[in-house]
Amino acid sequence: MLQGRIQRLQTQPENKKKFIFVVLPQYSAMTFAMAMETLRLANRMSAGTPFEWVVCSENGEPVSDSLGAQVPIDQGLESCGRDDTVIVCSGANVRNNCTPALLAWIRRAARQGAAIGGLHTGAWVMAQAGLMDGLPVTIHWENRNSFAEEFPDVELSEYTYCVQNRRYSTAGGTAVIDLMLHLISEHGSAEVANLVADQLMYTNIRVLQHSARVQVAERIGMRHPKLSEILALMETNLEEPIRPADLAKTVNISTRQLERLFRRYLSATPKKYYLDMRLQRAQHLLLQTNMSVTNVSVACGFNASSHFSRLFRQRYGMSPHRLRGESEI
Repeated sequence: MLQGRIQRLQTQPENKKKFIFVVLPQYSAMTFAMAMETLRLANRMSAGTPFEWVVCSENGEPVSDSLGAQVPIDQGLESCGRDDTVIVCSGANVRNNCTPALLAWIRRAARQGAAIGGLHTGAWVMAQAGLMDGLPVTIHWENRNSFAEEFPDVELSEYTYCVQNRRYSTAGGTAVIDLMLHLISEHGSAEVANLVADQLMYTNIRVLQHSARVQVAERIGMRHPKLSEILALMETNLEEPIRPADLAKTVNISTRQLERLFRRYLSATPKKYYLDMRLQRAQHLLLQTNMSVTNVSVACGFNASSHFSRLFRQRYGMSPHRLRGESEI
């Protein structure tokens, strides 16, 4: 049955679509591999090879991925055509890899008419290059807070992937497959995309409205409705923490009931759990933005940076200054 569908597709005319993958140091190995494998399967399921690609680095030299491995690099940052699609592949340390040369090349590619996309955290490069003004963008959940702080005027979407005006972005993970299937369908046909999804055993192609990050209650396997609602409130109110009494009142339970829920399901007090969430966000901001330690402390709900530094050291075994590598606030 599958072979017959492939044979029918092989009668279609060939019209090659070129992808230019730009890999940055410590790019997500899984994200890159899924994008490449999706295109490889699309060629297998299609007439001839409608999709072609090259892998680039800034200077044409190999770079290591998140696993420490290297893939062959075809070229440096060379010119591209208006029908090409540039895909930036990056990882958690994307901010430090946004070099002036890379940003200038991305802007030039956009001016020449190329479509521009970012996988995992590639949207950071696109935003830094000024390509996302007025357009929705998504990024890996671990970088969302730092992205929002760094680019307050860019519309940060909750979607797993975004497609608009030849600008593409994904939140990483399996959302990369969703985006690549969308692009395959856009250039080739929906049937090819469905065949590829079948090959990947990925039969439920997600639509855009799915959240880019699993809610905290789902991540820890929490099914209690009241506690799930409280955790969501905490996660969205880190800069101005809500008092436990007010959290309890919001979900119509007593403060004592709130304490019991946290002890039973999370083995912590509400205050301690909330503090850990705020410190985790602070860690992300310190690693992923240029914000000063003082501004990070404020963004995470601490009134005094000295108090923040003491709690941070207790939680992570080092001061915020040491983590950041700064000598002063």
